[in-house]
Amino acid sequence: RKRNKEEALEVSRGLLHKVGILEKENVYPAQLSGGQQQRVAIARALAMHPKIMMFDEATSALDPEMIGEVLDVMKTLAKEGRTMVVVTHEMGFAREVSDRVVFMDEGQIVEEGTAEHFFTNPVHERTKLFLSQIL
Repeated sequence: RKRNKEEALEVSRGLLHKVGILEKENVYPAQLSGGQQQRVAIARALAMHPKIMMFDEATSALDPEMIGEVLDVMKTLAKEGRTMVVVTHEMGFAREVSDRVVFMDEGQIVEEGTAEHFFTNPVHERTKLFLSQIL
C-alpha cells in the first residue's frame, strides 16, 4: 500500500520502537549487529500487516548474546496473538510460546501436537531421542 513520506516515517519509527531499536533509525545495515538486522527484518515484515509471520531459523546465524534480543521480539509478537510459523532449534522458546509443535526429521512429520504434549509426553522414539539430546 502506498504511503506518503510522513506516514511512512511514522509507521517505520513505531515499528523500530516495537522491536527495540528506534535509536538505530539512521544507521546503515552494515553498522548493525546480526540481532539488530534481524529485528529490522521483523519490523519491515510487520509494516506489510501480514496475517501470518514465518521465521526460518531466525537466530541460527547470531552470536549467542544476540539470540535473546530476537527471541524477545518474537515472544512479544506471540503474546500479542500474532500467528507465526517458526522453524527453530530453540526448544525453550518453542516450549514457551507455541500452541502447536510439529517435529520433522528428514522432511517427514514425525510428531505433532500441543507444546505440552510434545515436551512432556512424546510418543515417537525419534522425538524422544531428539529431546534427550537437545534439552
